[in-house]
Amino acid sequence: MKFFIDQHGCAKNQTDGELIAGFLMERGYEFTLNADEADFILINSCGFIQSAKKESIDAVYDIKKAYPKAKLVLTGCLAERYADTLIEQMPELDGVFGNGDLSKIADFMDGIKKQRGAETFAQKGVCGGARPVLFNFPGSAFVKITEGCSNHCSFCAIPLIRGELRSRRESEILTEIRRLVKDGVYEINLIGQDLAAYGSDTKTSLAELLTKITALKGDFVVRPLYIHPDHFTDDIIEAIKAGEGRLLPYFDIPFQSGDDAIIKAMNRTGSFKKYTALVKKIRSSLPSAVLRTTFLTGFPGETDEATENTAQFLQKISPDWSGCFPYSREEDTPAYKMKNRVPARTARARAERLEELQSAITAERLSRNVGKELNVLIEEVVTTEQPVSQAAAENSGHAITDNSANNEGLAIGRAWFQAPEVDGSVVIRYDLDDVTAVSAIVPGAVVTVKVLASTGVDLDSRFIKNYRKTSKKSERKFIF
Repeated sequence: MKFFIDQHGCAKNQTDGELIAGFLMERGYEFTLNADEADFILINSCGFIQSAKKESIDAVYDIKKAYPKAKLVLTGCLAERYADTLIEQMPELDGVFGNGDLSKIADFMDGIKKQRGAETFAQKGVCGGARPVLFNFPGSAFVKITEGCSNHCSFCAIPLIRGELRSRRESEILTEIRRLVKDGVYEINLIGQDLAAYGSDTKTSLAELLTKITALKGDFVVRPLYIHPDHFTDDIIEAIKAGEGRLLPYFDIPFQSGDDAIIKAMNRTGSFKKYTALVKKIRSSLPSAVLRTTFLTGFPGETDEATENTAQFLQKISPDWSGCFPYSREEDTPAYKMKNRVPARTARARAERLEELQSAITAERLSRNVGKELNVLIEEVVTTEQPVSQAAAENSGHAITDNSANNEGLAIGRAWFQAPEVDGSVVIRYDLDDVTAVSAIVPGAVVTVKVLASTGVDLDSRFIKNYRKTSKKSERKFIF
């Protein structure tokens, strides 16, 4: 039986999808990239905010219409949170499977061959297993080190969906990284709801884990993602500083607001002053540090003054990257019942203002790279059968400077300060008559480029030399 996975949601949900594929393949199911030939289509859903829920529900209707003969199974966060309701109200679905114990997916699939059903399991431990399929561009992978969250931010439904924090065993994490590196993965991205909380339920810490990862053999780099600002400790900085070259000084710290009253209402212990000081400490210790953050606008009780405080905070810390999201009212969270709700239109307008401020900051910080040489992980090589600027737009969605020529090739990749999917890209130009360049520029390879210009959220560059070839040992399938 063949199965196809329609992937939605965050990187943590992506690793769940990869594990599901692994467990099914172990049972004899065949993974396919062609939904037309699939006997089962799994929609790996997101249930974090309202817009993500709608996207996943719409996917069910669209896929059922496009592939009426395939059995549809909803997995992921939306499936976990509303399993019984969904199987009852959506006849399009043949099965609903939660995200508790993913190792049970094959048994579940065997069962729904005969009868529709829904099943969820207790949120215990951190599920691990083989991931023969990675939904990444070549050379990059996510590694989950925690599951669940015990922070209980008042707006967030994650503890309701994934349970309380559980730290994955250190030995499992190190073993998985070794295997990924052996298979040719160059970029390891550590993920979890709050990496700083790693080990708080055991007798270790994120800093200790990072130190042990640094000691592993192989040619790879590590980027830690999502560190809650209230739990950030000095030893994290010291660990990254000691492991510079392998541990990327990339800090993904979701501040959410710069207004003290709103921060408190979000059930956080920080403040404008504390968070500003944290950023200053990071940059003084690691001058090359890159900062990504997120902001939530329209939280209940957010006034114009609070919005202005957040705008001032954004400008004060000047992050390299940030995302802004209007508040989504999620049932069963403390914020759901809070008064002084902000109209959705106002929340969107406030988010747009922060995005405008961030665009200017990002442009200024990116421009500092012009003239520099950078190592870039290549994600895709763009066809040169059409004008370069048009090809780039169709393949990447990113703006580039049009310096195209008939003999010019184009590739798209990322520098160390650009995390997968959320940050910008580096456009790489090279001479198609240059045999060295043509052989070096392949997905998964790392090349050295010279930055020519900064355009929006992207950098325009030209190939200089090969830095790291792709591994021929890889038995994994990268999907993109």
